[in-house]
Amino acid sequence: MSGVSSYETETIVNAETLRLEQSGYSACDGRYSITYEAWDDADPAQGRWDPNVEVDNANQAAQDASIIAYLGTFNSGAARLSIPILNQAGPLLMISPANTYPGLTKAIPGSPDEPDKFYPTGIRNYARVTTADDLQGEVAARFVKDQLEANTVYLLDDGDPYGVSVANAFEKAAEEIGIKVLGRQSIDPNASNYKTLMSTINKSNNGNPPDAIYAAMVVNNNAAQVLKDKIVAMGDNSKVKFVGPDGIQLQGFIDEAGEDVAEGVYASVAGVPFDQLPEKGQQFIHDYAARYGTPFSPYAPYGYEVMNVLLQGIENICAAGGDPTDRETVRAAVFDIRDFSGVLGTWSFDENGDISITEMTFYKVENGEYAYLGVFK
Repeated sequence: MSGVSSYETETIVNAETLRLEQSGYSACDGRYSITYEAWDDADPAQGRWDPNVEVDNANQAAQDASIIAYLGTFNSGAARLSIPILNQAGPLLMISPANTYPGLTKAIPGSPDEPDKFYPTGIRNYARVTTADDLQGEVAARFVKDQLEANTVYLLDDGDPYGVSVANAFEKAAEEIGIKVLGRQSIDPNASNYKTLMSTINKSNNGNPPDAIYAAMVVNNNAAQVLKDKIVAMGDNSKVKFVGPDGIQLQGFIDEAGEDVAEGVYASVAGVPFDQLPEKGQQFIHDYAARYGTPFSPYAPYGYEVMNVLLQGIENICAAGGDPTDRETVRAAVFDIRDFSGVLGTWSFDENGDISITEMTFYKVENGEYAYLGVFK
């Protein structure tokens, strides 16, 4: 709840609160009252999530028997710490509106102990309502090839699980579809500048620049500085395309880099834009605007859907004569949900806790904000 991502996380909390307000903070015909607390896992001084704070949050949730669900986290790296703690506490259900690192739920190359190491009990307690990065990276590679007509690309990641996994997926897909990856580098998020790196990239294509740079990183990890130094070395983004995942699809990235510097940047986000959401999604946008103002963050519907599906699980328990105060009962009920009709559409959780929605939306920075380009699968 601090730093350049704070607007997005605030909309998630607002949306979760909105859904609970609509339920009257109760469930099962008023037999149960529900309390929601928004916890922060950030260090305000750093403006990013802090491992120690996240571990403290997870331990606090694990030890409080009245807590039946943990709605978060925003960052995948934070989820890697909290999932195993909550897994040994019931297990306690965890649903994320934003985590996209594939290894949280499925096996990926290079990480043979994932995802099993996150589930010491052998029971899955973690689900998410957004699409994993292995899909995002693959769709991005096809977008770069087909829509931007780029044949050469240089890959960057920020060294975090999120960035590495997106870059891995992009690299794998690039090889399959004929994009030449000229090189790959993990940046130091704490570096003061990346001028030397950009000079290297500028000559990586037999003395010439690549057609595109794919920067798999989050805005908190100095992504704006990477872009600034790219512009100095290579000129505006019409010459060497700058493309990234949802980690940079934030207004804070544009504001930090500057409108002129960010002009022409491309970025993807899971799901469809607001005006393409189904009827329930349109109702959510109306209700959110009436309560908090227009939700410009694409994460707002995901926050609403997290609370939405949790409440559905609780109602299903009551309808079956079960106990919604029991953690294992709540976990099992949510994992059993299929063909859920929510604000994102009609979808299901699979056995791993992944959502069945596969659409990705691409945006381009125009006049200081991300403008819609299209939906790709």
